[in-house]
Parts: sequence; structure tokens; C-alpha cells
Amino acid sequence: MKRTLLYISLGVAVLVTGCDKDFEDINTDPNKTIPPNFNSDYFLSGSQYNYINGITGYNGAILFQSGWVQIFSSTSSGAATYYSNMDKYVASGNTNDYAGRGFDLGYKGARLAQEIIKNYGPVPATPPKTDKTNVVSAAKVMKVLCMQYVTDLYGDVPYSQAFLAPEPDNVTTPAYDKQQDIYNSMLSELDTALLNFDTTKPKPVSDLFPYAGDVAKWKKFGYSLMLRVAMRLTKADPATAQKYAEKAAAGGTLSSVSEDAWIKGDNPDGYRSENSRALITPADFYSVRWSKTFMDYLKANNDPRVTIIAEVPDTGLANNSDILRLTGNNSYAIQLGQPNGWDLNGGPTDIKNSTSYPGGTGSGDNFTPIGKYSRPRAAIYTNLNSPQFVLTYAESELLLAEAKARGWNVGATTAAAHYAKGLSAALQALTPFGGSAALTPTFADAYAAAHPLDVSSLNASLKMINEQYWATTGILLNFVEAWNNWKRSGYPVLTPIVYVGNFSKGQIPRRQLYPTTESTTNPANYKNGVGNLTGGDDWLSRTWWDK
Repeated sequence: MKRTLLYISLGVAVLVTGCDKDFEDINTDPNKTIPPNFNSDYFLSGSQYNYINGITGYNGAILFQSGWVQIFSSTSSGAATYYSNMDKYVASGNTNDYAGRGFDLGYKGARLAQEIIKNYGPVPATPPKTDKTNVVSAAKVMKVLCMQYVTDLYGDVPYSQAFLAPEPDNVTTPAYDKQQDIYNSMLSELDTALLNFDTTKPKPVSDLFPYAGDVAKWKKFGYSLMLRVAMRLTKADPATAQKYAEKAAAGGTLSSVSEDAWIKGDNPDGYRSENSRALITPADFYSVRWSKTFMDYLKANNDPRVTIIAEVPDTGLANNSDILRLTGNNSYAIQLGQPNGWDLNGGPTDIKNSTSYPGGTGSGDNFTPIGKYSRPRAAIYTNLNSPQFVLTYAESELLLAEAKARGWNVGATTAAAHYAKGLSAALQALTPFGGSAALTPTFADAYAAAHPLDVSSLNASLKMINEQYWATTGILLNFVEAWNNWKRSGYPVLTPIVYVGNFSKGQIPRRQLYPTTESTTNPANYKNGVGNLTGGDDWLSRTWWDK
């Protein structure tokens, strides 16, 4: 990763072939590289890196969505007050900063993808470079991936004019496009890009996904992304949702766990897994636990992933808080989720006042009140080289199960069969975390067969499918996707936390606030964007598709 990302971090790749005393050479800025001397392919890894950096760690999701949809829980007191954003919807000192990071990193990722498109794509009367068709197509897929992330967080955002600076257009205050228009544009752009992938042409290089530029896998990834984009619209625009879900299925979505899209951390070279980095920060290591809502769901379904992902720390405060004491007990029977909305402040919301409080562990100065609650298993989640997930075969099959349950033409496979494939794949998706996380296909298939889809009614099917989607994306720490699909589907049904001083009127937030800089650097267009939100720039305002 270091080799490829240097092109992004340094911003130059000067290929010296010789020199002379020509005036033009002497007066050329040595810190800039003209397109003929720069391999724009390397922007692909930069786009991927910025996207994964945006959806992981302290750049938003772990401090917001992880608790909003009750995957994580935190007692968030002492040094870890920043977790009050997610667990209690109470602002910390840097809440506005955290809220704007998805905007910044999403656009960085999209901008790097756009540079590939601009440098290799067509200009008036000039065809694109035919040997670059695959990297351009991959860049278009990445642009959509990044921009869906941004618009789903905030609502209306710049799109049609977002990448027209600095030249030749020099648009520095881009208009905010309506989310409906952004979605229509993303689907159209995906459609074009996926048709242009060509296995007979050179494959993309500098690919951080485990595809190594494999064009067939990139195409499947793109169609699975099209499916995900389409399914966001099941309430806002069912006709468009059906049209593109069917097109995605016909084009060919991800077809095995081996095609899951994730990016592995590369800590020795400075590109660590940000979720893991957060979880081994001492205050986080102590206070972050799996939520009661989440763990209760898994155990109600006798889910075998429980013993892979969860552990109860060894007895006492030191074993709970010292990041060098990574051992814990992962026995199924003792795993217990921590309820959301509690603290360690000694008042009425202290965790010891919870009706389900099991007691603490240790004694005296070594006592901890939260010692019996399950934390993310250290052997799986604290490795700074761990995988960070983007989109999986399991998610794709679960969305196809829903599409089929709705009666859409997404192939001959039944909704129940898609669900079984998705559930089996969900269990197998943990394999990139290492051997201790692996479940065999035979075991996973057997579990899926023993837990078939409830087809007694459409609502019963939708509930089961989307609860599993929430659980799977939660286990893979893709918190933003879990939250977005919860907003769309309404599943699982969650009880909001009502905590003193919360910023969302005791309701689960449905968007993030625009970056504070937008109101000063792009005021007129920011005002238009806010004006299209019922309730304004507020945590509870719903974006267009969030019905």
C-alpha cells in the first residue's frame, strides 16, 4: 500500500528522462507534473483510501452511527466523553468537527476518482484512451461510492458542479444538487461505467480492494453498488428502485465471499485500520461494549458469530482497561450486551441503576462496574492491520432477497434462497479477520438452512432480512451502512435513548450536520441546501429518500 499511496500523499510522480537548456524546461515548475509524465491510475488507491478513512474510526461512524443503531454501547465518562455523541446523542467538545469529516473525506475520495476520469476520459471531439477504459470505469464506480456516502449523511450536497475547480471552469462555490437528482445521476453514471468495463483491456493498477484490478470482480462490485443505491429508493421512488435493482441483478452482482470488498490496514507503512486504532485507545478499550440490543438479537438466534466477535474481559479494572491485557472469555453462555444510555457518573443514569445490571467484577481499587459486559473481542478487532469492509456478497444477497420478496424480477432464485445465501455468506465474511474468525461454508450453509426466511408475509420477510443486514454490517463495523439501511427499512425497531441534554429531542439522529465551514465558504448554496431540509440543518431532518 505504501508504494501506491505515495503518489497520493506526495502529489507528484516526476519521471526524469533527461534535461537540456531549453527555456521551457528551465521555467517549468519542478513541483508540478504534466499528465504525460504522471500515471493517474494511482489516484484510484487514493480514492479508496479516503473513502474507507471516512467511514471508519474517529471520522464519524464509530462516534455516531455505531451507537445510534445500537450496535455499540458506551458508558462514555471520564476520558471518553466523545462517545456521548453515539450512545446518548449528547454533544462532546468536538461534535461539529466529527460531523463534518464525512463531508471532507467523501469529497476527497470522489475528487481523486474524478481526476482519473478527467485525465483519461473524453474531451470534445477526442475519444478516451482505450487502454484506460477499465481504470476510468473503476473511478466512476468509486466516485458514486463516495458521493452516496456523502449525500446519505447530509442530504443535498454539491454534485454537478462539485468537481469544476480549479480549472478550466474555476467553480469554487458549487451549487447544492437535490438528493433526488444526485441519485438519478449516480444510477445513470454507474450504468454507463459498468457497460464500459472490458476484460480484453488492461486492468486497473493500484487497487486496494482484494481484487488486484480484476475487471470481472470490479464489474460485479459495481452492480452490487447499483443494487444498494437502488434499494435506498424503495420508499421515495419505488419504480426507479425496481428498474435499477433488476438491472443490477441482470448485470451480475457479487457471487461469492471471495469477492467481498474490503481494505486491509497497513500499519507498518502508516495506514492502520482506524476502527482498530479507536478500539485500542485506552478510554475506548475500557468503555466500548456490544450493546444489549445487538447481543440480545444475536443470542436469540443462536448466532455462532457471538463467540467470534465477543468476549467478557478477565476480572477486575486492570483487565478491563489495560490495552496490554487482551485476553477475555468468549464462551457463548456468558456474553452480555451493555444497555445503551448509561454512564459511570454516580447519578440516576449510572449503569448500576439499570434494571438488568449484573454487577461488576474485582474488588477495592481493582473493581469495575462494567466488567461483565461483552466487549469487541480483542483477537479479532484490535489488530491495526485488520480488514475494513466496504460492501459484501452477504449484503448483496440480502438486498436481492428483499427485491425478490417485493416481487421484482431479479432472477429465478426465490427470496428464501437469496436470504439463505446471504446468511451463509454473512457468517463466512469474517474470514479476513484471521483463522480464529473463520467459519466453514459447510457449517455456514447448515446454519442458514436451520434459520430459513419467514415468508408468511412481506412484512415478516422484510423484518428478517433487514435485521440480518443490520447485524451483519454491524459485526463488520460498517456502521454507516447499518444506519442508512435502518433509516430506509425501519428494521430493527429500536427504542431511542432519552438522556439529559441530548441534541436530538430524544430521537435517533437521521443525518449529520453540514460542516461549519460551508456556511461561510459557500453561503448562498449552503442556504439552499438547508432550505430543502424540513427542519433545517438539524440532526432529525430527513433527507429525500428517508421517508
